[in-house]
Amino acid sequence: MNIITCFARLNGHVIGIIANQPSHLAGCLDINTSDKATRFIRFCDAFNIPLLTIVDVPGYLPGSHQEWGGIIRHGAKMLWCYSEATVPKITLIMRKAYGGAYIAMCGQSLGADYTLAWPRAEIAVMGAEGAVAIIHHQEIKEAADPVAKEKEKIEEYRQYFYNPYIAASMGYINAVIRPRDTRPEIIAAFEALRNKKETRPLRKHGNIPM
Repeated sequence: MNIITCFARLNGHVIGIIANQPSHLAGCLDINTSDKATRFIRFCDAFNIPLLTIVDVPGYLPGSHQEWGGIIRHGAKMLWCYSEATVPKITLIMRKAYGGAYIAMCGQSLGADYTLAWPRAEIAVMGAEGAVAIIHHQEIKEAADPVAKEKEKIEEYRQYFYNPYIAASMGYINAVIRPRDTRPEIIAAFEALRNKKETRPLRKHGNIPM
């Protein structure tokens, strides 16, 4: 399965973990993984279990079978459950965090309480190669050396748009951390959120997209 869900004990407390599995379908989100994650998020929220989301996602799985199967509806359920969950939610970006799939993996805009990233994390709408091919297509085509120009633009994209420090400066993540500091940083974040209380609307519950 291209997404992993499990329980763990961190600093003596139980947490739920949702993580992409890049060794299967590159960790893309699809119909089945969206449903699996949705079920797990609802379970953790029902029993007040904090959530840790570990991100390495290149996007949604493309293909007509996904579209005909209703990937938009199934994906929306996952976004809904994350946004409705009131438990502490921490997100760790290890590698790729591309496009709408990154938001679905509890991005900052979806309600993550605290977002961490490793220095090599890539936060963007899409990969550098694909973005450059679209944005600078004409310039590369007209260059004296198209291959060299493409490499130049890819490096420029990575430097100015791709890295986690740019995202941190814009408020999309809270901190860039060293991989060896991951455990203590996550523990500290959960401790800070231990007494989190979220005010909910007077209605009984929202209307999840089924």
